[in-house]
Amino acid sequence: MFRKTDDFLKAYEALNEGTLKLLEQLPDDKLDQSVGEGYRTLRQLGWHIVVTVPEMMKLTGLPLSAVDPDSRPPQSKTEIIEGYKLAAEELVGAVKAGWNDDSMTEEVEMYGQRWQRGFSLAALVNHEIHHRGQMTVLMRQAGGKVPGLFGPSKEEWSRLGMSEPPY
Repeated sequence: MFRKTDDFLKAYEALNEGTLKLLEQLPDDKLDQSVGEGYRTLRQLGWHIVVTVPEMMKLTGLPLSAVDPDSRPPQSKTEIIEGYKLAAEELVGAVKAGWNDDSMTEEVEMYGQRWQRGFSLAALVNHEIHHRGQMTVLMRQAGGKVPGLFGPSKEEWSRLGMSEPPY
């Protein structure tokens, strides 16, 4: 849970950098890759990350409008990236303009429960990390390159002069 707006903003900035790195590596010709019939595709997961920002934040009292939370996934990774940038930028601006450290402990109705706003922001961050993990698996299955998000990826080890771990 975030108790200070600055702590959230710093964590969210790092999260954005990693998510953008991942989105930029999406293979445009493999956006319909899924683990199987009836499961989300890379396109759907990428767009789900985007539209969750305004969907969740509306419940916290931050009505964001740069991206329609009910919109359908676009056709290209460029559109997903642009949507992500718009949603993230708007969220950062809204938190800076509308909240302070005291706001972080205010409770709001979230999905049938009462959550503190700082918990809602942590849930947003964790949600994004969760779906980024799903996307990395699908990207590997599609033959795409996966960037390191929390340390180097397998593809980056040798470039960094590291040997592959034995396990």
